[in-house]
Amino acid sequence: MTFDQLKTFLWVAKLGAIRQAAHEMNLSQPAISARIYALENELGVRLFERQKTGVVLTKEGILLRAHAEKIESYMELIKSELTPNEEVKGIIRIGVAETVAQSWLSDFLTELRKVYPKLVIELSVDITIHLREQLLSRNLDLAFLMGPLPEGNVENIALPKFELSWFCSVNEVCPDPSKSPIFSFSRLSRPYHELVSEIMHRYGSVGQIFPSNSLSTSFEMIASGIGIGALPTQLAQRFINDKRIKKFEPGWIPNDIDFTASYLNDPRSEITHKIAILASEIANQYANSP
Repeated sequence: MTFDQLKTFLWVAKLGAIRQAAHEMNLSQPAISARIYALENELGVRLFERQKTGVVLTKEGILLRAHAEKIESYMELIKSELTPNEEVKGIIRIGVAETVAQSWLSDFLTELRKVYPKLVIELSVDITIHLREQLLSRNLDLAFLMGPLPEGNVENIALPKFELSWFCSVNEVCPDPSKSPIFSFSRLSRPYHELVSEIMHRYGSVGQIFPSNSLSTSFEMIASGIGIGALPTQLAQRFINDKRIKKFEPGWIPNDIDFTASYLNDPRSEITHKIAILASEIANQYANSP
């Protein structure tokens, strides 16, 4: 029995298909099948039942999965404790919501490169709902998104909240949210739906709300006097300093936005966990800076 066989067994068990496991491990399907056959032959039991839609674990396979996950966790822990940070190699795939991308992401990436200089970073900026899908389908290792995610196989590390404020052009005088066009987050986001609900509750109807995947575009539209917006306070500072937009108080503001560093824990990658902790430290430094 080899660790490669156990690792292959775990990928097939998690994904329920040899084809998907082959794609994830960058191996051919015959190579995956050969490892599974060799493991079954070594143990003298069948580990999977083949079905039209894929494979499912047998009773013996379920027992082996519990042991294999413990072994994989110990292997991850050993590598994490014994391998110096500067010698850690591989690829870390990170998904980032735009709010994070425009705030503390550059500071985080700078520090990450210092700590793990040989680690290859693949970065994807997208809206939270897409980042969640990519994380759960194992196309991302770590995601900074509006969380926490409720799935049982996901660990969430809390990141600082982002405060929202109302902004308008410097030329506006006391705009009315019930009458002015409002720029907001993506239509698929939590802040957008909370904003629509609150406006309906307060004013009885929803006027013009322009959802956007680009916060920078929303700030530009506000600065141009096209509308107003309830957007992250920290991201507005550049426009405020340039005297293009200003805060205003309509008597209420939407809720702060919760963010998390989220990653899969079946099993937990110790390196990914450490990187998530590093992100939390950098994000808190950014949040507490003047």
